[in-house]
Amino acid sequence: MPGAVMERLQGLYDLGGPVVAILVLMSVLTLAVTLFKLWQFRSLRVGRHRHLQEALAAWDGGDRAGATRALSGSSSHLRPVVQGGMTALEGGADAAALAPRLYAEASARLTRLEGGFRVLDVIAQLAPLLGLFGTVLGMIDAFQALQGAGASVDPSILAGGIWVALMTTAVGLAVAMPTSVILSWLEARVAGERALADRALQTVLRPGLPMRDSTTDVQARAA
Repeated sequence: MPGAVMERLQGLYDLGGPVVAILVLMSVLTLAVTLFKLWQFRSLRVGRHRHLQEALAAWDGGDRAGATRALSGSSSHLRPVVQGGMTALEGGADAAALAPRLYAEASARLTRLEGGFRVLDVIAQLAPLLGLFGTVLGMIDAFQALQGAGASVDPSILAGGIWVALMTTAVGLAVAMPTSVILSWLEARVAGERALADRALQTVLRPGLPMRDSTTDVQARAA
């Protein structure tokens, strides 16, 4: 099986040259980053905040003992921030003075979730351009071969060169499209975490009061 894969990759390289080889390496990098992000999101329990939300509901209702019990069962990556805020407020800390530190800590944790996004973004934008670059090089080779044929022009020479040239564009798009979809999905997950962090900190700092309609307060407070 590995031998067959290597033969296929060698065939792609023979047809598309170094451009295809670079695109294949970019696809491998995309896969590696994606697998790492899936592992990271799973280990940090991204999107799994049931106990945290129960704790926030109890805190908002004035049940501080219930909030502490619910929070003890949470494995959310936001738990240390929420727990630190609750502990500080119970110790008599001023909510207004505490808010910047809590928002900065939440922002730092959410920023770590975005690690690798720049790599995926670069691949999604660069892969189609590399594919187009390979197509241009292939078309140049095809027309040079056509010119070298002189009067005995064989249409198959031009047709064969064109389809080989266009293959690099197809490979570039095949790398870019799933990369773009994966990046959009990961960004949506992080956006959801930011919204939850903002709501959680507003609940901790202003229990029992209406929350502001904002999903960007984490970034604004940390700025």
